[in-house]
Amino acid sequence: MGILFFVNSIALGVALAMDAFSVSLANGLHEPQMENKRMNLIAGVFAFFQAAMPLIGWFCVHTILTIFSAFEKIVPWIGFGLLMYIGGKMILEGFEQKSQKEEAPVEKTVSSRELFVQGIATSIDALSVGFTIAEYGFVMALVCAIIIGFVTFFISHMGLRIGKKVGTYLSYRASFLGGTILIIIGLEVLIKSFLK
Repeated sequence: MGILFFVNSIALGVALAMDAFSVSLANGLHEPQMENKRMNLIAGVFAFFQAAMPLIGWFCVHTILTIFSAFEKIVPWIGFGLLMYIGGKMILEGFEQKSQKEEAPVEKTVSSRELFVQGIATSIDALSVGFTIAEYGFVMALVCAIIIGFVTFFISHMGLRIGKKVGTYLSYRASFLGGTILIIIGLEVLIKSFLK
């Protein structure tokens, strides 16, 4: 494991973490009073899934390649569907907050189930990274996945902090913006799959 391996792993982590960053931004917008402990939890969930998916992909390449190849075609559709669902839900919550016309709108938090779905939706395309790291032995693949996880954690944390700052000033509009960001990411995942 030379310096090039670590540079490549970090670069891979940054590329893969962009969706997690955008969703973290949306979560921060949606929940501007989020505490540090919760930010660590959310960033940790994204980091876990982003690290796990390439390892699962690596395992599939080394065991059940034909099944994984067939499954790879529907992966973007799964990500698209999950992000459209969560984004649409956020936008509806924004409408509810607007119609209530409260002076201090009740803050909505992202539920554990929604966070789990976001974790899968933002990392599912990382399954194909298993093909990229297929020539690695298990230890190298594991180290690469851990690096991807750490990079995702820090990038997600940054997205949450930026989203929180902006969300505090936007009130109910933050839900519209957050939901729109998720829908755009879902469309991007789908469009990228057609351009491959």
